[in-house]
Amino acid sequence: MTQQKHDGGARENGPSSWAPLRGRTFRVLWSAQLGSNVGTWMQTVGAQWMLVQQPNAPTLTAAVQAASLLPVLFLSLPAGVLADVLDRRALLMTLSGVMAALCAALAALTAAGLTTPAVLIALTFLIGCGQALMSPGWQAIQPELVPREQIPAAAALGSLNVNVARAIGPAVAGLLVAATGPDVVFALNAVSFLGVLAALLGWHRARHGAGDRERMRPALASGTRYVRTAPGVRRVLLRSGLFVVPASALWGLRPVVAERRLGRGSGGYGLLLGARGAGAIVGAVTIGRGRERLGRNVLLAVSTVAFAAGTLAAAVLRQPVPVAVVLVVAGVGWLYALSTLNTTLQLALPGWVRARGLAVYLMVFMGGQGIGTLLWGLLADGIGTAGTLLVSAGLLLASAASLTWLPLRERTGTLDRTIVAPWPEPALALPVDPDDGPVLVEVAYEVPEDRAERFRAAMAEAAVSRRRTGALRWNLYQDAADPRRWVEVFEVASWSEHLRQHGARLTGYDAQLLTTARDLAEGEPEVRHLVPPAGEPARP
Repeated sequence: MTQQKHDGGARENGPSSWAPLRGRTFRVLWSAQLGSNVGTWMQTVGAQWMLVQQPNAPTLTAAVQAASLLPVLFLSLPAGVLADVLDRRALLMTLSGVMAALCAALAALTAAGLTTPAVLIALTFLIGCGQALMSPGWQAIQPELVPREQIPAAAALGSLNVNVARAIGPAVAGLLVAATGPDVVFALNAVSFLGVLAALLGWHRARHGAGDRERMRPALASGTRYVRTAPGVRRVLLRSGLFVVPASALWGLRPVVAERRLGRGSGGYGLLLGARGAGAIVGAVTIGRGRERLGRNVLLAVSTVAFAAGTLAAAVLRQPVPVAVVLVVAGVGWLYALSTLNTTLQLALPGWVRARGLAVYLMVFMGGQGIGTLLWGLLADGIGTAGTLLVSAGLLLASAASLTWLPLRERTGTLDRTIVAPWPEPALALPVDPDDGPVLVEVAYEVPEDRAERFRAAMAEAAVSRRRTGALRWNLYQDAADPRRWVEVFEVASWSEHLRQHGARLTGYDAQLLTTARDLAEGEPEVRHLVPPAGEPARP
């Protein structure tokens, strides 16, 4: 990926949590995102409050939340592919315009009195589709705006952005809904997307060459294959699901808690949302120190327990002020958890697959939140709001305890993910089309017998790298007639996919794994590339 010049922020090497904001591009885009997030939270409050007086309010309000989140389950990964193979700036600009139009339509229908619960949920779903398409690209541009050492601070500021909006948006929405009606709130959200569009117009992103782009179908396959063969990434996804599914109960049921348990109106709902947002602001200011003192896994455990405390308070307390105080603590936990998971994943993913990897993360996190919200709403209709929140708090505590045997992997996010090209492209005697395939690659090594076991172990590590970067199948063989001769065999879908293994996907860590294995052999390995004969149709 072509690296964007880091204006201003690139010179900052200190641990300051605010260092990324010194770069003009990051600051402008962050501010535009803040405006959009404020608008989104205002719309969320307006939409849920339109339904809170309806029969089956817990199910309906949860359905609105689910409608905005569930699109990530089927759109996030294709959106990640688009963000990796197309120009991310152009993609985000187009989607910002579409989102502004959808929000404006919702405002107009509401002003005309035509927004029934079904219409509201349908339009919320369409807006959720737009957000699902935008999110991977928006996440993936962050490392382009700051140097690598500032990525943790940028991730924390991204979470802070959402939570500052959560503190401001609901309070403003509560006042506007009471004074004017939800249509004004929906219209302001449309304006906020125009602000994002203006900020993106001012960002002059370095362009990618056309040769760097993958086709959609192979790009989708390579992205899912990378996630499937990256143990550290898989563990981050697991921890995300174990946190967000039980945590989503408090998300979906807060309007009902404010209205039925605490006896407050939209202002009380805004107070609860604002309290958690205020806690997230505290978390953003303190997370750097917490990360240094506790480490990622302890920090994630503390975060989960803090959110469980907020869920428990909403279940058993009847006064809004004590509930709001504990929700400040829950807000700190939410910020810590999101920042820890997001930062770890951002640092673990190389640039060529970053948007696709983040898309899978969003599928797990946002999709888990959407499904969880819907299920918790249905459960609350059956056993009551308080009982449902108690179940959720218990599962959060179990999730925190599970970190003792399912922690985030120690090396995840610390390995060299810089793209390198240590070996030249293969020399060929036959003309080979980029789409020709499958391609069989054989690499023969001469390994002294006293190094055989170390070589076998090193090749097991190298096999993971081969699969991550494109191999569909991989095997290692030893010559029965000459035990010193070992042959690595792997298959790649096409010649272009193999060339990407050489120069577009190989990270510094991958190269280190392969070099370790090669150093155990004597001399240079013998490499052969076997392609289908000319005119032979490719095997499906």
